[in-house]
Amino acid sequence: MQALLTVPTPVPEFNTSILKHEHNIPTQFIWPDDEKPGSQTPPELQVPPIDLGGFLSGDPVAVSNSTRLANEACKKHGFFLVFNHGVDSKLLAKAHEAMDVFFEQPFSQKQRALRKQGDHCGYASSFVGRFATKLPWKETLSFPYSADHKSSNMVEDYFFNKMGSEFQEFGKVYQEYCKAMSNLSLGIMELLGMSLGVERSHFRDFFEENESIMRLNYYPPCLKPDLTLGTGPHCDPTSLTILHQDHVGGLEVFVDQKWYSIRPNSEAFVVNIGDTFMALSNGIYKSCLHRAVVNSETPRKSLAFFLCPRGDKVISPPNELMEDLKSLRVYPDFTWQLFLEFTQKHYRADMKTLDTFTKWLQNRREQ
Repeated sequence: MQALLTVPTPVPEFNTSILKHEHNIPTQFIWPDDEKPGSQTPPELQVPPIDLGGFLSGDPVAVSNSTRLANEACKKHGFFLVFNHGVDSKLLAKAHEAMDVFFEQPFSQKQRALRKQGDHCGYASSFVGRFATKLPWKETLSFPYSADHKSSNMVEDYFFNKMGSEFQEFGKVYQEYCKAMSNLSLGIMELLGMSLGVERSHFRDFFEENESIMRLNYYPPCLKPDLTLGTGPHCDPTSLTILHQDHVGGLEVFVDQKWYSIRPNSEAFVVNIGDTFMALSNGIYKSCLHRAVVNSETPRKSLAFFLCPRGDKVISPPNELMEDLKSLRVYPDFTWQLFLEFTQKHYRADMKTLDTFTKWLQNRREQ
């Protein structure tokens, strides 16, 4: 098992104001030859555009088209686009602007929200301090969101406690954004339920009280972009990712043994299946390998909402799905809380996270 790595030698701080001008990239950020990005932009992946508003309206033609497109995409690679999503464009603009404000702060200011060892939230300058090799060329700020009405100010409180009162408005923007993403994800879960042939409300109800993760991604320019990666090849361990990209491309997906790019579209969200939903679908829907590349001229930013169930929810496929399949279970029951802990303390997420977790869990239960 690929355990979390301790750092045997000092790793330079990922201070983007300095490193973006460096021609000599520190070795910890240089990836192995077989994982480095190519010098040419890969062909574009044909990701199906789904009219979510049409689906939710109940229009028979829209429902039929949407469920068919979702089923085909999720069986093949797990990526699709959502249009007519109902998220206010002004809110999206505010979320991007606030991201600019945070990442343009001095390095010392951003470190006020520094992620603690073993935690999945906070500011991370690359993964300095957590891993020793294959460090990503990026900064992130992650924070928790809960759909429980008792936690209605969780995001606001997070920023106030971590960054101080001057970030109160910042927190309000992301509180509203996370609520919009939570609502959007529940609509997508209705779509996924119908596309799998189970009760439309099944997955919506399962995620109604979601305890999710919001992440702001910043990929600074790199003078040697062919040597490093913004995010290494991995499958998301969470249930569903809802991504809004800025105008700079960089997202790539591995399909049929080949890398493809996904072009940014300001009118749409990129949605992809994560490992936890793959387990909920008993392996029918795929959590696909993807990565982010960087460039030498322009910073790239993205907003990523990772939908997760409440921590104590048991990940188990719906009964009607198993009856229809007449097949064996692919993955054992587990809680999201345990899977999240595994990715933070025992394993660096990659393309085999769920399989490795399954073996780890089975060994643990046999002891």
